[in-house]
Amino acid sequence: MCGIIGYVGSDPMPAEDVLLAGLERLEYRGYDSAGLAVADSALEVYKRAGELSALEEAVPTDDVAGPAGIGHTRWSTHGPPTDENAHPHTDCEGRVAVVHNGIVTNAEELRADLLESGHVFESDTDTEVIPHLIEASLERGLDPEAAFERAIEHIDGSYAVAATIAGSDAVYATRRHSPLVLGLDGETTYLASDVPAFLEHTDRVIYLEDEQFVRLTPSEVVIRDDDGSVVEPSVETVEWDPEDVGKSGYDHYMLKEIYEQPQAVRQATRGRVSELDGSIELSAVPESIRREAERVQFVGCGTSYYAMSYAASLFRERGIPAAAFVASEYETERVPITEDTIVIGVTQSGETADTLSALRDANGAGATTLAVTNVVGSSAARECDAAVYIRAGPEISVAATKSFASQLATLSMIASVLADGIERPFLEAIRDLPAQIQRVLDHSNAREVAEEMVDSDAYFFVGRQYQHPVALEGALKMKEITYEHAEGFPAGELKHGPLALVTERTPVVALLTGTDAVVEKTLGNVKEVEARGAPVVAVTDDPDGVDHVADHVLEVPDTHRYLEPVLTNVQLQLLAYWTANLLDRPIDKPRNLAKSVTVE
Repeated sequence: MCGIIGYVGSDPMPAEDVLLAGLERLEYRGYDSAGLAVADSALEVYKRAGELSALEEAVPTDDVAGPAGIGHTRWSTHGPPTDENAHPHTDCEGRVAVVHNGIVTNAEELRADLLESGHVFESDTDTEVIPHLIEASLERGLDPEAAFERAIEHIDGSYAVAATIAGSDAVYATRRHSPLVLGLDGETTYLASDVPAFLEHTDRVIYLEDEQFVRLTPSEVVIRDDDGSVVEPSVETVEWDPEDVGKSGYDHYMLKEIYEQPQAVRQATRGRVSELDGSIELSAVPESIRREAERVQFVGCGTSYYAMSYAASLFRERGIPAAAFVASEYETERVPITEDTIVIGVTQSGETADTLSALRDANGAGATTLAVTNVVGSSAARECDAAVYIRAGPEISVAATKSFASQLATLSMIASVLADGIERPFLEAIRDLPAQIQRVLDHSNAREVAEEMVDSDAYFFVGRQYQHPVALEGALKMKEITYEHAEGFPAGELKHGPLALVTERTPVVALLTGTDAVVEKTLGNVKEVEARGAPVVAVTDDPDGVDHVADHVLEVPDTHRYLEPVLTNVQLQLLAYWTANLLDRPIDKPRNLAKSVTVE
């Protein structure tokens, strides 16, 4: 969740140039409150509840500069979004400032001990124990680096922590089950939860591993393992363009990212699909996984869960037993895992806490694990036996769009490879997919349909087989950015309960593609809601075949049945976007949500 930014430099750096700019690029990780601290001979701390604009108004940027600084944008877990609960948190003397992403599970016990020792707390957060622990170690004579490490030894849970101390030109940081990445730019070093925070300055990065400690000063970067040994990290080059993290003239990141889907899918398939020899090349999937693909379990959350539910259907149709599990339920459901099981974790960020926990359980049980993720160097990519990247590029809006399209395209290729059943019509269709997505974007009438439906009481989405997960995803998009009630169902389930909710004010969005028995059955279900007076929106590749039941039609091109969900989903994204736009919702920052969910 929360976003962290930090820097050290040989010359004092204005907070507005680094911290505020970095926080703006990290707001997708949380926007309940924000704050920053700059260290020089003294410590200057500013923090405010609300979005980043409130902090920007509070910071006298011309006067706030120093050789070291840290910033934070918060998604609330412990305590409501108030000025007091905003990060950074400080010690009693205002000498130590700390920012934190994650949860300190033993915070109450530590707080009680610190209170007994005379420390005074000002917030409801679990984070505030950390600067007081550092303060206690400093008072015992430890140097700042040792004091920071001693404090971390006392805390349990998941965390990415960065601290700076008055009179110092250093930033100290560590991580456990929460991301931190360094950016190297000559005599300046950056620290952040995610690369976009500093991408305008440098594309040279170091991904910290769990329980590594780093000391950043203007003259050096020192990384050590928890046993104290110095680590020589590998420096990687990020291929994202700085322009990718801007809005490029669009009103919202979400709309920009919807329109980036042709390029995202093109990147996902580039160099992997060869029509010439009728093959799909995924060298990241080792032969051992291909040989053992006899039983597959998928784990993921939210949009990624719907993508992998689609993939599980593909696998089953191709003869591989496959099941999709909500990652947070994977352990509690006591899913049988054997050495012959392949567990595929689907996560855009590669840092989703529930998905990482499920993958670690699978690794511990001896399963082979594969990460399908967007972020090179992410925890999922490093901890799994292999990783396939979806190559969607930076996704800033909280509502996932282009990453879902890239996940579907990538998972369809993985299914073909593992099932050893590559069909030339599928290869031709996936080659044409980016252009077909562009056709949908160029000709969609979703805005006009949204104008007709915007005052509805609820929205229902229905589909069968591969379209069922897309119906669920369409409902998720509608509810998370419009705040209106929306539900997705298998089309055949309408008559088993949900039909009781259908009225003339509950439009039903039906996914009707193809010409087989599946679409015929779905048409029968649509007639059931039509008979109850519900408006019907048909998403279809055959407008003439549905005009007798549909009040509105959202058309998609004809394609291979495995890829129809990619195209129908684009129309559902646009429908949700324009409905939210008409309702004047904060589309990129839906309330109570954040992009990268790094707590369980």
